Amino acid sequence: MSIDKQRKRQFMIEAHALKPVVIIGNKGLTASVLAEMDVALNHHELIKVKIAAERDERKQIIQEILEQTGADLIQNIGQVAVLYRKKPEEK
Repeated sequence: MSIDKQRKRQFMIEAHALKPVVIIGNKGLTASVLAEMDVALNHHELIKVKIAAERDERKQIIQEILEQTGADLIQNIGQVAVLYRKKPEEK
């Protein structure tokens, strides 16, 4: 899913006030962390994730998150990534 520039900019503005809801530490990206991220994305759509890892490893972790969750990367500054995924339609 591709987000247009104007919408992406709006998400950046909204995300500025957010605090990270998921923190990825020494153990890296685990199944339980991915599950927690999935719940957070379903509930909030726009979340911040803090990744405590070296730069190259952070890039790999972010790529894996995007693949596993189907989210879009809105912004990545230092150890913090902002992710967006539209809420699934309720049945």
